[in-house]
Amino acid sequence: MNLDTRLPMTDDLGVLETAALLRELTAGLIGVAEFDEALDRLVRIARDAVPGVDCCGFTALRAGEPAGVAASDPRCAELDDLRHGPDTPALTAIRRREMIIAGGLAEESRWPTWSIRARALGVHGVISAPVDVDEQVIGAINLYASTPGALTPSHQLTAMLLAEHAGLLLAAVRDRERAAARADQLDGALLAEGVIGQAVGVIMTQRGCPAAEALGVLRSAASSLDIPLREVAERLVLTVSRPRDN
Repeated sequence: MNLDTRLPMTDDLGVLETAALLRELTAGLIGVAEFDEALDRLVRIARDAVPGVDCCGFTALRAGEPAGVAASDPRCAELDDLRHGPDTPALTAIRRREMIIAGGLAEESRWPTWSIRARALGVHGVISAPVDVDEQVIGAINLYASTPGALTPSHQLTAMLLAEHAGLLLAAVRDRERAAARADQLDGALLAEGVIGQAVGVIMTQRGCPAAEALGVLRSAASSLDIPLREVAERLVLTVSRPRDN
C-alpha cells in the first residue's frame, strides 16, 4: 500500500494514539458475529478515535451480492453510495489496490462529479484505503475531513494500519458468520430427525422454550452424560412414553 513520504510526519497521530485505536477496534469487533454490525462499529470507532477525521465510511464488494456501505454519518453514506457511479476514491482504491489520498478536493480532478458532491456536503479531504477481507469480500475504508489539508501523512499511516487490522478482524467475523450458518443448518437437520425432533418437542413442552433452546438442553445433557445426542433423545422419548403406574 502506498504512503506519501514527501511531507514530514506530524505529531497529530502518534504511535500511542494509533495503538489505542487498534486496541479499541479489536475490543469492539472481537465478539461480533454479523458482518454488517462489524462494519457499523468499525466506522464509528474510526471516526471517534482519529483526530481530524469528521466521518468515516466503508465500501464493501461481496461476490454474488449487492455492494454494501456502512457510514458513521448520513453524509458518508451519500458519498459512498455506488449508485452515483464508479468514479469515487473508494472504488479507485479497490480497483488499484492502493491507498488513495486527496487532501484538498477543490483542486481534485480524478472524480469531478463526486468531488462536487463531497464539497457540497462539507467534505474537503479523503483517504481511501483498500481492505482485503477474504476471497468473497473486498472493500475500502474511507476517512473524510471537513477541513482542507487536515489529512496528513500521519493519517495515511494510520489508515494503512487501520485497513490491515480491520481486514483481519472482519475476516474473523466472516468466519464466525459462516460457522453460525453451518450450525443453523445442522440444527435444522437434527430437528428434522425423528427421535431428536421428538425429544426437542418434549423439552419445549416441559420448559415452554423455543426449539433452539430445547436442542441446547439436549446437547448439554449429552455432554454431561458423555453419551451420543441420539441416545439421550431416545432415553427421554422412552421415559415420557412409558405408561405410568396407577
